[in-house]
Amino acid sequence: MTHRLRLRDFSGYAFLLPYLVLFAVFLLLPLAFGLWLSVMRYELLSPEPPKFIGFDNYREAFGDPYFWKALWATARFVVLTSPLTVLIALALALGISASSPRRQHIYRLLVFLPTMITISVAGLLWRWMLSTDFGLFNAYLERFGIAHIPWLTDTRLAMKSIVLMTLWWTIGGPVVILLAGIKQIPDVYYEAAALDGATGWKRVLHITLPMLKPVLLFVVVLNVIGAFQVFGQPFMMTAGGPERSTFVLVQYIYVSSFLNYRLGYGAAMSWILFALISAFSIVQFRLMKEK
Repeated sequence: MTHRLRLRDFSGYAFLLPYLVLFAVFLLLPLAFGLWLSVMRYELLSPEPPKFIGFDNYREAFGDPYFWKALWATARFVVLTSPLTVLIALALALGISASSPRRQHIYRLLVFLPTMITISVAGLLWRWMLSTDFGLFNAYLERFGIAHIPWLTDTRLAMKSIVLMTLWWTIGGPVVILLAGIKQIPDVYYEAAALDGATGWKRVLHITLPMLKPVLLFVVVLNVIGAFQVFGQPFMMTAGGPERSTFVLVQYIYVSSFLNYRLGYGAAMSWILFALISAFSIVQFRLMKEK
């Protein structure tokens, strides 16, 4: 009997073992290797072997003006994108949930469809639409007598154009998640509110939003993490220009690691980015956690 109990105790770990092996091989080991790289002078084209240099890569990053400019571009993208994404997604989710059940399927499909397009295709598509000379946006605005707008070649507009493209491309995911959260709210709360005379925005403010708080927290944290890791949009649409105004941190890590062959320096910047994302996630959990 005791032998059978022991087998039962270990059976759960046996089912977990395939996942744990894959988790260790594809996540934990790369993380450990990246941490090791960050404290090494590891240059691919150098004939010298990797050399331990401690925190010199981190010191170089904090003293690198290009690092700070890339971090500032990333911060601008996060500040511009994350609040707009959450607010628009929430508005769309509330609007879709209030529509008839037949139309909800169509609306969900239309909103989610852009997220199924790869970043390379979406980036090329929007680069064409925002082209100064023959773009679709300027061709339409020309009908109203508006001169050609340099969407992607003006330092004041380039990042905003990337934010606009990102909203179109990524808004479907948060909308679907928020819709699922709204569907999980029991109807009994709305029925009780209707008996008390609460309708419209009162129901949204006093029932939907409080009950949706855990889902909103998930969407906010997930969106901020994704915004900090932005790479494909500026890489495909502006290549970091004009004047490095859209040259984000992940792009600088990519250039340092795979074009300048400085893997150690790129790994150090990656861990700095990881620390920033972790700090922001912790702050958001503290501010929005359940009482």
